[in-house]
Amino acid sequence: MLSHASLLDRSPAVAGGTPGRCASCGARGNALCASVDEAGLTALHALGRRRILPSGQVFNWAGDRNNHCAMLVDGMLKVTASTSDGREQIVELLFPGDFVGELFEEDATLTISALCETDLCAYPRIAFERTLEQHPRMERMLLHHALAALGDARARMLALGRRNARERIAGFLLDLVERTGRPAPGGGVRIAIPISRGETADYLGLTIETVSRQLSRLKAQGILAFAKGDRDCTVLREDRLHTILNPV
Repeated sequence: MLSHASLLDRSPAVAGGTPGRCASCGARGNALCASVDEAGLTALHALGRRRILPSGQVFNWAGDRNNHCAMLVDGMLKVTASTSDGREQIVELLFPGDFVGELFEEDATLTISALCETDLCAYPRIAFERTLEQHPRMERMLLHHALAALGDARARMLALGRRNARERIAGFLLDLVERTGRPAPGGGVRIAIPISRGETADYLGLTIETVSRQLSRLKAQGILAFAKGDRDCTVLREDRLHTILNPV
């Protein structure tokens, strides 16, 4: 396993303009720094250190000191909470551009871990909070992100209460298309399903048998195609998923 030292890029900001790593960041367009001015971006770059998490590695454990936060540049993270009987429940999936961590909390209340090799800009939490105070525009942008995440969580709660199994699967796949989809060579949109079928079942409030049955049905109908197991997926008929989610 890589040491923390080898996971951090301590390269300095580029003088006289946008820091080099920030200028080429693929997640910048929808991240916190999207609307930050050059002064704010330079302040973030001075604090930030690149951190690569191998698949399965934990960014922070629930109950540990809450020392760091981050912006997700590339890859995916899962956020889990522990139930009273010791089981883990996925409560959120994080994608490029998302903010990682819990501000203004001394101890972490959630566990955050990498679903694949994940590239982060990590910041000391307390220093990041001080930077927010000095850059109100950045603080407002973070509030906007937090409210959007809250809205997504409410929408997911509504979906779990109102949608049937087929609609939940369709919504989940369309979320992945929106956040991670890329054109497939033979047509359609290629996505990587980041969690196992068992985790997908827990996340969507279904059984693993129901998830497997619904995915197999979508494959048989020519809406999905799978390669290399059940994670590498091509959405062949995105329109059909929209129809399932929003029937006329």
